[in-house]
Parts: sequence; C-alpha cells; structure tokens
Amino acid sequence: LQICMIAYVTAVKMPTVHRHEEEKFFVDAVGGKEPVPSIHDPSTKELSVVVPSYNEEDRLPLMMDEALNYLEKRQKRDPSFTYEVIVVDDGSKDQTTKVAMKYCKKYGSDKVRVLSLVKNRGKGGAVRMGVFSSRGGKILMADADGATKFADIEKVEEGLKNLQPWPNQMAISCGSRAHLEKDSIAKRSYFRTLLMYGFHFLVWFLCVKEIRDTQCGFKLLTREAALRTFSALHIERWAFDVELLYIAQRLGIPIAEVAVNWTEIEGSKLVPFWSWLQMGRDLLFIRLRYMTGAWQLETRKCN
Repeated sequence: LQICMIAYVTAVKMPTVHRHEEEKFFVDAVGGKEPVPSIHDPSTKELSVVVPSYNEEDRLPLMMDEALNYLEKRQKRDPSFTYEVIVVDDGSKDQTTKVAMKYCKKYGSDKVRVLSLVKNRGKGGAVRMGVFSSRGGKILMADADGATKFADIEKVEEGLKNLQPWPNQMAISCGSRAHLEKDSIAKRSYFRTLLMYGFHFLVWFLCVKEIRDTQCGFKLLTREAALRTFSALHIERWAFDVELLYIAQRLGIPIAEVAVNWTEIEGSKLVPFWSWLQMGRDLLFIRLRYMTGAWQLETRKCN
C-alpha cells in the first residue's frame, strides 16, 4: 500500500513534451533551417526510420551505410517507395551530429534529417522526438548500432501486414531476438543471465505478457499507432519499450512479434546492474501508476 501511495504521489500526471527553440528546425544540406513537421499532419512519405543516437560517432556509419544502401536499392526497384531517415542526436558529447550530417549532405535533407536535442532525454525521449517529427505512414525504430540486419524490415512489414485489418489504422510489429536466447545465454555470465531472466519475469508479471522480447530496438508502427502510443508515453529511458507495448495493449492495438537477425555490437550504453535496476523500478511504477490512475491514456501535442 505504501509503495502504491509513493508511486501515485510522485507521478507526473501528463508531462509536457517541450521542444527547445533549436529543436524546432532541421538543418538542411547547405546549412539552412527547415521547420520540423508534425506527427499530427498527414503522412507524405511511405516510411520514416527513426534512429536514436547518443555518442554514436563510431557505430552510426555502419548502420547508416547498410540502411541507406537498402533503402536506395528498394526505391530504384519501386520508384513509388519514399522514405526518410531521422537521426536524433540525444545530446551527444561527441561528433554524432557531424557524422550524421555527412549523410544529409550526400543524400539530401529530404531523405536524411538530423535532429539535435539540446540535452539528453534518454532513448525513449529521443525516439519520441523523432516520431513526432516524422512524415511516414509507417515509422520504424532502429538502433544506431546496426545490431539488427536492416533488410529484416521486410519481415516486420510482413508481420504488420498480417495484422490487417488494422483497427483505427493502428498496428505494431516488433522485431524479436527471443529465438536467439539459448545462444546468448551460453555467451553471458551467470550474473547477466540472472538479471535477464529477472527482467523478463518482471515484464511478464507486471506489464506485457504476450511479447517475449520487448527490448529489441527494431519496431514498426503505423502512423496512427505511433501517435497514440508515444503521445501517452511517460518513461523516457530504457524501459520505454515496455510502457509503449503496455499502452498498445490497453488501447487494443494488435501487436506482432517477428524473429529478426541480430548481432551484439560492442559499445552498448546499457550498464548491466544499474540499468537493469532502473528498469525494474520503472516496470513497477508503470503498473502501479496506471493501476492507481496516476497515469492516463491521453493524447498530447509536442510544444
């Protein structure tokens, strides 16, 4: 009861998603400023790829090269296919923005856009800012490390297609590494394996029962599903994926889970013990705050 009261009293009911003035513009290939579009506007691209990036100057090029090579080849095969890649620099202290801008200059600001956040918001906060600035009818979350083979977008697209008809144009298809769990356990320490199982149990017990791998950063959402879920999102750091899927389930949004190819890339920002501890706390608060009504499923605009 005391924990419930603490969760309720300390909850921010519906935090305002505020943009700093510098975040209301993209810098184009020649240094000019373009106002960011809004998720509330009609889509003008078939696909938006949102890439949250924090100190990723070393890992980002491999991911961008693979993604843009795939997207360009797909567009040549099908000229009606249109896309954009939005790199969200989450307050990096390195040259992430500079590295990303090279791709903007090479492919043009209609295809590659760089959104530099004034301060670090956390992965969930960075993804949300990218989603709210996107033009795609479908929106793909993709990690900057390139751990998931980008061509596997076709698998998650198929998963999304198989969910049709989409209620209110809403559906989500999640890439999953669950099929790789046995191999990953063999390479991990007992301590990390224990943390992993503990986290999976908490996710299942408190929040999301139908999805085995909530944390894979390769998720495809219809525009309407992205608007509804990210508008209600409170968690901005590692556990945001769980709240996102928890919200989707509460809204009755159909969710597919699709196996994808995944390779662990060195340089992860996740610190095993402390990050898992933070995520465990966030999972408990997700459940208690929605259960007590401290958090509501409301739609809000980004200011």
